[in-house]
Amino acid sequence: MPAEIDSLDHVQLAAPPGSEDALRAYYAGTLGMTEIPKPPVLAARGGCWFSAGSVVLHLGIEEDFRPALKAHPGIRVRGLTALAARLTDAGASVLWDDDLPGHRRFYSHDPAGNRLEFLEPALGV
Repeated sequence: MPAEIDSLDHVQLAAPPGSEDALRAYYAGTLGMTEIPKPPVLAARGGCWFSAGSVVLHLGIEEDFRPALKAHPGIRVRGLTALAARLTDAGASVLWDDDLPGHRRFYSHDPAGNRLEFLEPALGV
């Protein structure tokens, strides 16, 4: 059988050393994701992993970290307006963008400065 791409396993984002507590507060606390235990050999490197539904994000520590200005995961959600309010209440930025037909979406940043896109199909689509 020929090789074929089946699904996306995870997305890895980078973060600066010592940011794990802030990342846990954001991804588990604010976004409500579940932290996934890292295998011991990988846990020694720092960072943390999270999941929610079929979304899996790995946050890896990078010594010379600089957040990407354009690259980002697009995370589909239900209840986009409520999530925007929750992020705003937590002090995160929310920048709405109407440029994707058939969707409502906004951009935000995690505590490390990683750009995140949150989107849901517009009603009637």
